[in-house]
Amino acid sequence: MIEVIIKNYLDSHLDVPSFLERPEKPPKQYVLIEKTGSSKNDYINSATLAFQSYAESLFEAATLNEKLKNALEELIYEANVSKAKLNTDYNFTDPETKEYRYQAVYDFTF
Repeated sequence: MIEVIIKNYLDSHLDVPSFLERPEKPPKQYVLIEKTGSSKNDYINSATLAFQSYAESLFEAATLNEKLKNALEELIYEANVSKAKLNTDYNFTDPETKEYRYQAVYDFTF
């Protein structure tokens, strides 16, 4: 599963934890990983994943987002991933909970 490959990679390349679902008691900073779609063509898999970088301030969320993007740029050197392309990233602060977060959306080939 691409989500597990990327989670394991991020856990060894970022100084904050990553999760595939929101933890009941989240830490002050973390990354949430969500697969938003996938496809397969001629035995080549592709997927789109959204990464939400949570922090206590907007600046810290933006900084974590940059660290995340830098880490994902190096993911292609892993054996199972051949493309990691940034689709978009933006401020994604939750208007209801007022939690600061940035979201980066990536397209992967694996």
